[in-house]
Amino acid sequence: MAEVEIRAASKAFKKTQAVIDLSLTVGDGEFVALLGPTGAGKTTTLRLIAGLEMPDCGSIRIGGRDVTGNAPADRDIAFVFQQYSLYPHLSVFENMAFALRAPIRRVPEGEIRAKVREVARLLHIETKLENKATQLSGGQMQRVAIGRALVRSPAIYLMDEPLSSLDAKLRGEMRLELKRIQTDLGATILYVTHDQTEAMTMASRIGVIEGGRLLQIGTPREIYENPINAHVAARLGQPAINLLPAALFAGAPAGARTVGARTEHLTIACGVGDVQATVKRIEHLGDQSHLHLDLGGQSVVTLSDPEARLGAGDIVSLRLNKPLFFDADGGRVAA
Repeated sequence: MAEVEIRAASKAFKKTQAVIDLSLTVGDGEFVALLGPTGAGKTTTLRLIAGLEMPDCGSIRIGGRDVTGNAPADRDIAFVFQQYSLYPHLSVFENMAFALRAPIRRVPEGEIRAKVREVARLLHIETKLENKATQLSGGQMQRVAIGRALVRSPAIYLMDEPLSSLDAKLRGEMRLELKRIQTDLGATILYVTHDQTEAMTMASRIGVIEGGRLLQIGTPREIYENPINAHVAARLGQPAINLLPAALFAGAPAGARTVGARTEHLTIACGVGDVQATVKRIEHLGDQSHLHLDLGGQSVVTLSDPEARLGAGDIVSLRLNKPLFFDADGGRVAA
């Protein structure tokens, strides 16, 4: 594995700026996730590192070597795409061995067999090696696609939303598997996703990207607890952070126009609270309930005890506990 660095890279497609002055370093053995909505510039960033796109300005360095002008084959990267992209006429074994048999590598056949079987065991598909790709389930095909990358030992693995086409249960299982494998192999991974749960549970650092700009990068806890602005705050947290007019609350700091209240910032008070809200509906989720409230015409979602005897139309008192504050432009304001 090796450190990978993007230095002030920008990329435009005609009049659309896909990536703007982006700088990012992925350390040796680190798992970094780029989190953002569709069109934020996540995939373009991966393609710049892979050499599938050339930056308009800036540079790409892998292992301390400037590879900005190098062809993809000369960059020592492995790319896992959103779609499986398997060869349907080949077996699972042949699909996974394909990259190792490329003329530029010429790995001995005995070493290929040992490596493929080792990775297949890690991915729990060792019994499927003789199956054709078309005989597999969606989850198994995605494991093969990941395995095809893992059989190599590149400088970095680039993963473009590889779990997005799986169902929720399988996606949860694959998150655990992929993180376990990354830890076991000491692999360097740059992982693109729009799913905050994937980013929070797998990555050692998260980069929040929007409109081609990297807004903030840090550990999942840092991004969650200390977002640089309201947009970053809204990317993490389930239910999503409540962004409310500061005028609804007393004691907001100077310059604050918006209060950011996550569920842990809102407590249902037994007595008198800071504000009162009306219950609109309750979502019962087993161990907890989502309480949907109307607070001065603003929608608020928080958590409540599933045993609480509340119903639509009830009035509850809310107490704020160390919320976040933002100015008129969405920038963070110190409490």
